[in-house]
Amino acid sequence: MLEGLLMAVTPASLLVIIIGVLSGILVGALPGFTATMGTALLLPFTFALPPEQGLAMLGALYVASQLADSIPACLVNTPGTPSAVATAFDGFPLTKQGRGQAAIVASGFSALIGTAVGGFTFMFLSGPLADVALRFGPPEFFWIGVFALTIIGSIAGDSLAKGIAGGVLGMLIATIGISATGAVSRYTFGITELRGGLNVVAALIGIFAVPQVLSLVSKRGEHHTIATYKREPGVALATVKEILVKPVNVLRSSIIGTLVGILPGAGGPIATLVSYNEAVRWSKEKEKFGKGALEGVVASEAAGNGAAGGAMVPLVALGIPGSAPAAVILGALLLQGIRPGPQFFMTEPALVYSFAWAIILAGVIAFFVAMFLAGGLARMVMIPVRLLAPIVMFLSVVGAFAIRSHIMDVFLMLGLGVAVYFLAQLGFHPGPIGLGVILGPIIEPALVQAMAMAEARSVFQVFFGRPVSMMIVGVTIASIAWVIWSHHRGRRHVFD
Repeated sequence: MLEGLLMAVTPASLLVIIIGVLSGILVGALPGFTATMGTALLLPFTFALPPEQGLAMLGALYVASQLADSIPACLVNTPGTPSAVATAFDGFPLTKQGRGQAAIVASGFSALIGTAVGGFTFMFLSGPLADVALRFGPPEFFWIGVFALTIIGSIAGDSLAKGIAGGVLGMLIATIGISATGAVSRYTFGITELRGGLNVVAALIGIFAVPQVLSLVSKRGEHHTIATYKREPGVALATVKEILVKPVNVLRSSIIGTLVGILPGAGGPIATLVSYNEAVRWSKEKEKFGKGALEGVVASEAAGNGAAGGAMVPLVALGIPGSAPAAVILGALLLQGIRPGPQFFMTEPALVYSFAWAIILAGVIAFFVAMFLAGGLARMVMIPVRLLAPIVMFLSVVGAFAIRSHIMDVFLMLGLGVAVYFLAQLGFHPGPIGLGVILGPIIEPALVQAMAMAEARSVFQVFFGRPVSMMIVGVTIASIAWVIWSHHRGRRHVFD
């Protein structure tokens, strides 16, 4: 472990970590540009580097991009990746309150804690936790997706019915294309380009960014800027203290994110949504969430960066990438002639620990970069709407096109954006719609695979006869009961 630390803090290693962090912040801050894209672009540059430095650069980019996703989500309500959707729920309301700098600082500090928890978990508990991850199959992933859907109760706004309808609509949108079984075209309306399915990132940009731009333009006579910002000394330190006053939230979120990140295929989106849901559940001020609660930003960002470290556990211990960026990192290892797996800890222990230390150091460096940039970034909200709206729209179009270089993704983004804008005028919150789009591609394949398993056994045995499934089912039922009770209590208070 000490040898790994010494490898990670050499001047050359620190330099590549800094390069990875700066590249990750640039990639994450642009809507539509994902950590997967960034790591893939950096991959060729690692060929000439020693393995520990190549891994350090890719890991640093992964960590920093997870943090940088929060910048457009908080400032202009434009989550560039599914993981940043939960951050936008409270990050953008904070910006509209004039606390954009606090939102960015909170994202950075929470990301630091989440990265540290994920990194140390990767360092100390990779073997045992990888064995646990192997116990998760399609039924467990199905139930995790259903559990994540219960967050609709927290973000539905004034109408739970409209929130549920929005979630269902989002899941229907996610079914566009060829079905998981049967090769049936769904909602393609004869358009060949739609058979490839919906790009989730482009859809999320349309659901969150385009309605925001249209709203800004329609209200430009009332509001000349997206929000106000007044420089106040000591905001960064005060924000960190505010987070540390409630340490349970950031630690719980980091642990949740790490554990979910360990599950191959689950990744940051489920981690952030589950963590946000738990933050609402355990908060004594539930009514603040969705209206600018700093705890909401903390929960999402700590979980997202915890998941980045957790995704390295199955990668190194089993040779199974826990996320798309982890798959690129796996490719970098294989290109270096290194095969991850159970023997990796025995044959290359210093390299493993060096990678873990590099991830933790990247979290620290990314936090200080975010602290340095927070004030300047927060001033962006003072740009006049007549200039900001075209900039956001341009970045949205570029981001939607950049994923697959497909013009149909841009058309879908614009169409969804206009539709969601009019739905918002009818009282539908964009959050549940985006949630359905994220979770649909996770829940449907898991359900199809679980039903295939049920052909050899009973449906009850597959979905309810496995210990892990039963545990998740119990938590899901408790979450649904809490949502119903809280909404009933809220209506009763209004009546009183």
